[in-house]
Amino acid sequence: MRVFVTGASGWIGSAVVPELIGAGHRVVGLARSDASAEALTAAGAEVVRGTLDDLDALRGAAADADGVVHLAFKHDIAFSGDFKGAGEADRRAVEVIGEALAGSDRPFTIASGTPVIPGHVATERDGHDPDPAAAARGDAQHVRGATAELALSLAARGVRSSVVRLAPTNHGKGDNGFVPALIAIAREKGVSGYIDDGGNRWSAAHRLDSARLFRLALEHAPAGSTLHAVAEEGLPVREIAEVIGRQLDLPVVSVPAAEAGSHFTWLAGPFADNRAASSTLTRELLGWEPVQPGLVEDLEQGHYFK
Repeated sequence: MRVFVTGASGWIGSAVVPELIGAGHRVVGLARSDASAEALTAAGAEVVRGTLDDLDALRGAAADADGVVHLAFKHDIAFSGDFKGAGEADRRAVEVIGEALAGSDRPFTIASGTPVIPGHVATERDGHDPDPAAAARGDAQHVRGATAELALSLAARGVRSSVVRLAPTNHGKGDNGFVPALIAIAREKGVSGYIDDGGNRWSAAHRLDSARLFRLALEHAPAGSTLHAVAEEGLPVREIAEVIGRQLDLPVVSVPAAEAGSHFTWLAGPFADNRAASSTLTRELLGWEPVQPGLVEDLEQGHYFK
């Protein structure tokens, strides 16, 4: 297939592109900078210059493709506080790509996140929780959930759409997500902390395993599928803190919930959540089996601490 990939030079995209090319597909990647374009060319992909706001470019590239993988998200403005704006740009992109693919039965796979469901291990059967009022406020889970529901609804319009929900931690060498942020906080505070008893759990996957799932979704997922890129159902966050403490030779301590905001700053909310999720149905449907190191093993290799 000729596959159009947004976010092709990002953390997940830079693993998805070689995964697709290695399986014999041709990749056309969206690049918003010279550096991204050069990285894509070096990886063997063609380049379309533009951003998520260049709707004509998205429409044209999708129309010319045999399938689309949508990974791009405006993380820069989302982390600066404008999650609503980032979510609205994401939704517009999905709408435009969906229109270009309507009636073609071509595959369209987008990235989203596993849901946070208190006291429950999230499965693929759990909805994406679109709450219009919460989405309008810019709540992260609800904004992306509503866009995921939009993507799945395209199945009724002749698009083989699917949503790959990513674990909160997609680890590997070069990671710049939650785990490096925890490591930076530990270095700054002089302790590796967890909140209360640290019993809440995070699911995890290596980014190379996640990349393979995106390829399988593009190739084989039935229309309207929700898939989970989850290799480990749930690690207690205390265990993550213990590995960080061991690697940095720092004390490992419990941080009371009342002090979590001052200690972990923006990461306090995500680090307190129960983000356990299952991928049993995904594995049964597509035969996906993670083969890369788990999160603790990856941390123990030391590259996160150099």
